[in-house]
Amino acid sequence: MTSALPQAGLLASERPLAEAYDLALVDLDGVARKGHLAIPHAAESLTAAATGGLTAIYVTNNASATPEAVAEQLTGLGFIANASSVMTSAQACAQLLAKELAPGSPVLVVGAEALREAVAEQGLSVVASADERPAAVAQGFSPDLTWAHLAEAAYAVEQGARYFASNLDLSLPTARGYAPGNGALVGAVVNATGVGPVSAGKPNPEMYLLAVGRARATRPLVIGDRLDTDLGGARAAGLPGLHVFTGVSSARDAVLAEPHYRPSFLGADLRVLHEPHPLPWQADGGWWLCGPAKARVTGGRLELAGAPSGLDTVRAACMAVWAAADGGVAVDPTSIPEFEV
Repeated sequence: MTSALPQAGLLASERPLAEAYDLALVDLDGVARKGHLAIPHAAESLTAAATGGLTAIYVTNNASATPEAVAEQLTGLGFIANASSVMTSAQACAQLLAKELAPGSPVLVVGAEALREAVAEQGLSVVASADERPAAVAQGFSPDLTWAHLAEAAYAVEQGARYFASNLDLSLPTARGYAPGNGALVGAVVNATGVGPVSAGKPNPEMYLLAVGRARATRPLVIGDRLDTDLGGARAAGLPGLHVFTGVSSARDAVLAEPHYRPSFLGADLRVLHEPHPLPWQADGGWWLCGPAKARVTGGRLELAGAPSGLDTVRAACMAVWAAADGGVAVDPTSIPEFEV
């Protein structure tokens, strides 16, 4: 399960992805929802996929809500979900702590009640002060964190407590835009102590592997909107990843992606679960072809035959730029346009 994918490029699927895979590891923010709103086409696409046998587990770096609360919100937005179909970074962080610490060890939890509950469920003792000499600090996002909470974490780390974080996302999407994420708040403790945490969240593959084990899946597919976390985590776990352009990373970002962040499949939104995914092929003149789309790199610049629109154009551009970059060609990023898909 942790072996590398056969290539750091796109994959082909003659069948719709909803038929080719048995488990969808779905990112929450930016794929299923944005803030308290559902992403267009997400709920109906996953519901239709479920009728064909594609189980969904929502794997999120968000550590501020319990699985029960996440499932309740998803159900209210039209998704099929329950607590067992949610895997949070709070759960992953707590399980990582349980692997590293003796049962009953004191842990200073800096974050939401969901993280405190997850740590306690693993048989560890939750404390609130560095004066209680915790063996570890566990930090997760909460909108209610204050300077005093961050200072308490810094004091404990300075005293030798091991430092863990639910995730290191610098930003998180809300209905009003992007706000500082847990990684930004972790930065305050890191800057104060000079100590970086062990992260349980994506792109660490731990959550994906835990979810696959829970579902006993044999053909899992990661679905995400962020290259640096969702798709990077897919590569780290050796799993194929579908990058949808409904959140942070754009189609242009995919074309520019480093090998360890590259997706296996591309889509404007989750409706692509019900479509086949053709693989571009290279023709004479260095052109990469996908349907009617053509792309190549000449003189270190991306060249497209036609307007930068359509999913096939993005696929062709990805393969052209990735092949050039992997061959040692420095591709000028200014030659890569924003794509309409």
